[in-house]
Amino acid sequence: MEKIVITGMGTVNSTGLSVDESWNNVINGISGVGKITLFDSTGFNVKIACELKGFDPARYMDAKEARRRDRFEQMGVAAAKEAIAQSGLQITDTNRARIGVVVSSAIGGMKSLQDAIITMKDEGPRRISPFLIPMLMPNGASGLIAIDYGIKGPSFSVASACASGADGIGMAWMMLRAGIIDSAVTGAAESTVCEVGVGAFDRIGAMSRQNDDYSMTPAPFDKNRDGLVMGEGAAVIVLERESIARARGAVILAELAGYAGTADAYHVTAPDSNGMGGAAAIRAALDIAAVNYDEVGYISAHGTGTQLNDASETKAIKGAFGNQAYKLAVSSTKSMTGHMMGATGALEVIFSVQAVREGILPPTIHYETPDLECDLDFIPNKAREKKINVAISNAFGFGGHNAVLVVRKYV
Repeated sequence: MEKIVITGMGTVNSTGLSVDESWNNVINGISGVGKITLFDSTGFNVKIACELKGFDPARYMDAKEARRRDRFEQMGVAAAKEAIAQSGLQITDTNRARIGVVVSSAIGGMKSLQDAIITMKDEGPRRISPFLIPMLMPNGASGLIAIDYGIKGPSFSVASACASGADGIGMAWMMLRAGIIDSAVTGAAESTVCEVGVGAFDRIGAMSRQNDDYSMTPAPFDKNRDGLVMGEGAAVIVLERESIARARGAVILAELAGYAGTADAYHVTAPDSNGMGGAAAIRAALDIAAVNYDEVGYISAHGTGTQLNDASETKAIKGAFGNQAYKLAVSSTKSMTGHMMGATGALEVIFSVQAVREGILPPTIHYETPDLECDLDFIPNKAREKKINVAISNAFGFGGHNAVLVVRKYV
């Protein structure tokens, strides 16, 4: 079976407006958490988020077009632009039908929908923007990227909650393996830091409320963790069949060696506490990638910082690896980027690629007090230099969606 390789990567998120900036901040343990500025949080239990700072959509698209696009779509286009530029992929009449776009979103244009409902209530239906539907639909970023670049292969998005980005990359990977396309622009974008988004996630008890002193939150796997911090941003990679990438002389960053997904079939928000769904996804992804379990050098954990998720993910890793789990390096970069919902899984694939390429494993910051239920090596607070050949990235979403991607050093 031909290898599927990564030739380009791009991101905008709370830790940086490029892959290099984000990676540098993450390996140095710099958090993107701050006070909410995108709306007035007076009266809210949660007043902190990992907002995208200094983002000017006019740097990536026409200013008029930017006004007609939701924030998550703007971010998706920005990340795709960096990824395509790095890959050197030229889109022409001879190949545009053989390129796919799978840029996902769990929720889509939540802020645009929220604002439209307020407008309709206050001013009537005639005041609703004619651009509302394309601004709120979750496939909006994928469609706009295809339009902007004239890509005419399959274009769609996946919505599987916080596994959306990983599942979307997995769908693109499967199309490439099946020979349906030769190249793919794939990842995810999400922007839910708005009144409804923050209020709703807080109502289900998922959010950290450390508003006055947020210097130690989120704290994945720490005994005193009190919930996730909402983030926003986008992450996109360019995937290609190895023969296509080599024929055009592309620099190959890593191999995407495997993907698998499972369902807990347990609860609409809570993970199954035994972690067996996640363990099954890890085992399946490694088996599909033909990777021996002892080859895995790093796990990019889902690691949200909630009590239930972190405990069940620890069990999932143990369930997949047995006693070897205690020899593995595991970390949650959400401790710095916050939880970007559907987009986080895509960003964590980029960090996994960087770990394999550079031999640096990002830390889990804010880790102070060990939890007996979370007793693995979580790379506390400081990045670790370690040469590895294989990393896996976990993405576990509401509804019991489990997605795992396997990144291997390209040789």
